[in-house]
Amino acid sequence: MTTIAKVARSSLDAYFWTLKVLLTLLMALMIVPVLLQILSRYTGIIPRYIWTEEVARFCFVWIIMIGSMIAVRDESHFKVDLLPPAETDRQQGIGNLIVHLAMMLMAFVFVWYGTEFARFGLMQTSEMSGINMLSIYVSFPLAGVTWALFLIERIVVDVRRISLNGQETES
Repeated sequence: MTTIAKVARSSLDAYFWTLKVLLTLLMALMIVPVLLQILSRYTGIIPRYIWTEEVARFCFVWIIMIGSMIAVRDESHFKVDLLPPAETDRQQGIGNLIVHLAMMLMAFVFVWYGTEFARFGLMQTSEMSGINMLSIYVSFPLAGVTWALFLIERIVVDVRRISLNGQETES
C-alpha cells in the first residue's frame, strides 16, 4: 500500500469515527426534546413547548443521513439481490463494482439536487424554533459527498479484486 493510500485510508477512518461520534451525540441530544414533549403532554410540571417536536425532527433527519453515511462505509446498508450468486471471487468483485457504481450515481444525485435544496434552505427559517433551514438541508449534499468518498474506497477494492483474479485485496 502506498503512502498516499495509507493517508487516504487513515483520513477516511478518522472521518468515519467522527461520524459515529456525531451519530451518538445526536441520539443523546434527541432525547432532550422528546423527554420535554412527554413531560409537557402528560404532566403539568412544565408548559407545552412547540419547538421540541421540530428540534427532534431535525435531529432525526441528521441521524438518518449520518447513519446512511456510516452504512455505506461499513456496507451495512440494505441490499437487494438482482445479480445471480457469484461463483468466483472475480465475479463477486464485478458484482460489487456494479452495485457500487449504481450507488455512486445516487451519490451524485444527492450532491447535485441536495445542493439546490440547501440553497433553497438558505432563504428559509423554521417557524417554531427560528433555525435556518440550511442547517438541516445541507445534510443531503453532505451525505452525497460522503457516500462518494466511501464508495471510491470500495471501488478501488473492487477493481483490485477483479484484476487480481481472486487474491486477497483488503489490507
